[in-house]
Amino acid sequence: MSVLICGSLAFDTITTFPGRFAQQILPEQVHILNVSFLVPTLRKEFGGCAGNIAYSLKQLGGHPRIMAMLGKDGAIYRNHLDGLGMMLTDVRMVEDDYTAQAIIITDQDNNQITAFHPGAMGQAHMQKIEANPAIKLAIIAPDGRDAMIQHARQAHAVGIPVVFDPGQGLPMFDGEELKTFISQATWVTVNDYEGKMLADRTGSSLAELSKSHLKGLIETLGADGCNVYIQGEKTHVPGVKASAVVDPTGCGDAFRGGLLYGLANGWDLVKSVALANRIGAIKIAAAGPQNYTLDRAALGV
Repeated sequence: MSVLICGSLAFDTITTFPGRFAQQILPEQVHILNVSFLVPTLRKEFGGCAGNIAYSLKQLGGHPRIMAMLGKDGAIYRNHLDGLGMMLTDVRMVEDDYTAQAIIITDQDNNQITAFHPGAMGQAHMQKIEANPAIKLAIIAPDGRDAMIQHARQAHAVGIPVVFDPGQGLPMFDGEELKTFISQATWVTVNDYEGKMLADRTGSSLAELSKSHLKGLIETLGADGCNVYIQGEKTHVPGVKASAVVDPTGCGDAFRGGLLYGLANGWDLVKSVALANRIGAIKIAAAGPQNYTLDRAALGV
């Protein structure tokens, strides 16, 4: 049984600033902000939430099915995914735009500033989710605005359980739109910042939102682990200490791969999140979002 992963495929340009953003940005001068960061290191990586989540899930032995758009420069990414053994039936290429691009600067405290050009991702709504008994569940991850709305509605209409993961796309939606997403979802996952924004825009706390048809709501807290809300009850799942802190890029996506693996295999939510925490800790010790290796035997999967 496959897991449908709706989201972006992007090329990541990842740089490191060996200082602190807070020391370079003067709060009283943000109205005339003009700042430059010297970044002595630079890498180009395969990224985008759909690609990163699928990479994590595939490493665990899962069966990701990516639904995403690549641009006219996307052949190298498609070949990369093909080499990983990914199901590419729903990965399409457009000839009138470039593949999405992310430019990421990380400071020494692992704070990040990201510039994102959506490119071909803006046409992701051209793809449609249809009934398919081979699809166990789906995740609606950051994508084009119209694609997220349509794919959530389509998956719900054909009875595919959905993880709603708005991520950095959350600011695109108002309170009523977010309530609609939640009504169509089976699970919701956000980080702590997104969780505060979700609560603010819907007018309900995360605990209150979980008192519904949802099977659970997950709030990730980075190294501190996660809070899992089920019918208003909060369970804290402790974080896992990383062997090294190298690069946070893609850690949330790696976590989601672990979460999807557990859910697809019928695990309870807390057990799934515990595995996901371990995957995130493994990923942060590697540079880039798709360069780590998972030992399935050591993980017990």
